[in-house]
Amino acid sequence: MALAWPLAILLVIAVPMFLGWMHGLLVTRLNIQPFIVTLCGLLLYRGLARYIVGDGTKGFGSTEGFGILKFLASGRLFHRTIGEESDGVTHQRVVFEGIPMPFVLLIVVAIVMWFLLHRSIYGRYLLAVGRNEEAARFSGINTRLDIASAYVIAGLLTGVAGVLLAFYTNSISPSNHGNFYELYGIAAAMLGGCSLRGGEGSIIGIVIGTALLQVLQNLVNLLGIDSSLNFAVMGAVVPIGVLADQLLQGRSRRAGH
Repeated sequence: MALAWPLAILLVIAVPMFLGWMHGLLVTRLNIQPFIVTLCGLLLYRGLARYIVGDGTKGFGSTEGFGILKFLASGRLFHRTIGEESDGVTHQRVVFEGIPMPFVLLIVVAIVMWFLLHRSIYGRYLLAVGRNEEAARFSGINTRLDIASAYVIAGLLTGVAGVLLAFYTNSISPSNHGNFYELYGIAAAMLGGCSLRGGEGSIIGIVIGTALLQVLQNLVNLLGIDSSLNFAVMGAVVPIGVLADQLLQGRSRRAGH
């Protein structure tokens, strides 16, 4: 029983990695457009998940035995409380709220991905393939392997995020969980300086873009804007940010010449 949940977690992470590999094969071997592959995958997997759970929500109930996962999903690092006795009764007082574990994991993943993308030969190859796949192939890079491996890494991170989200909410709801997250990811990457054409972008920029996107959402709430307009506000602001970034890049290129 003690090994049941670790094996389940490994399976949950291995499945999206396998699906990512399949997506990579569809893109590299059958030359199907990546957008079509990922969009159809989104619809297919969400539909299957909703069918499996009967289009409902499955809760975990007690999280006893899953303390480590619960801590990783919603715990805090360096959280500190002290006890104060008053009239014979001990009262708990929070001294330091601590650092949210999801934020700690975000930093760890960002550091690992930064080294992988910007300080490794594989990362250089990946950026070269994104910039010009044909030129990269003629230079001796195995473009098919690089592209497929990128989908596998995306599947790995998707599996980890799914586990954290499940234990953060203590439930599984395919009809609600992850809705529009793919759009948030695209928006955050674009705000962080990534190009949809490929070959440009940085991990630090993506982290900053994600933070800006969250700040934007919080700003909408603080300004008292109707929550139904959240997507409209983001849909208006994100293109402005991307356009400003392109203008600055164009100016820097002209200054370089």
